[in-house]
Amino acid sequence: MSHASVQTIRLGVSAIDGGVVQLANHEHRAVLEVTGTSSPIEDDARQESVLAGFAAFLNALSYPVQIVVRAVPVDLARYVAALEERARQGLPGELTALAQDHAQFVQALARQRTLLERRFFVVVPAEAPTRTGLDRWRRRRASQAADAEWEAARRQLAFRCDDVARQLARCGLHVRRLVDLELAQLYLACWSPERARAQRFRQRLDDYTTLAVRAARTMGAEA
Repeated sequence: MSHASVQTIRLGVSAIDGGVVQLANHEHRAVLEVTGTSSPIEDDARQESVLAGFAAFLNALSYPVQIVVRAVPVDLARYVAALEERARQGLPGELTALAQDHAQFVQALARQRTLLERRFFVVVPAEAPTRTGLDRWRRRRASQAADAEWEAARRQLAFRCDDVARQLARCGLHVRRLVDLELAQLYLACWSPERARAQRFRQRLDDYTTLAVRAARTMGAEA
């Protein structure tokens, strides 16, 4: 009797370490989150300056990048719960009433319309390694080549991420590179949004890859 596999979809991700994603085809990626400034654009001249800076950034690129825009429903339940918790923790009377009124307003607004949160990402690649038949034979013989490949990709991604951040800063944008847990959460959210809302990584990423059961020490080792 055949049994259904619990793994129906396989992501093409081999490893996530040091802010670097290694894909199954041995390519490497880094992801930057881009946010705007808190101050709005004041006039048309400022807007034209920002657009000109972004156009200059695109024209100066010597490698491909991927721009990802994610629009997801805002999780207001946590926001309202945190607001109500603060109101219960001894705020002054006026602030407590204001917090409760704001929580009710947010809940009513959520019932009337779907609130969306937009997040912007830039995916930066490292150069894909070129492989000859001799290279593949050497990789099977020695793991040092794979380590050297990873280190080269890490250095190149660090340089490219700094370059992208510097160029986008000229447009008045803030750039932050995602760390391992954030990368894993982003991949989970893109692959299965429903699961990502119910399940979040709450510990170090390498805890998911270490052995769950370890051998007990022998009596001689304990002595």
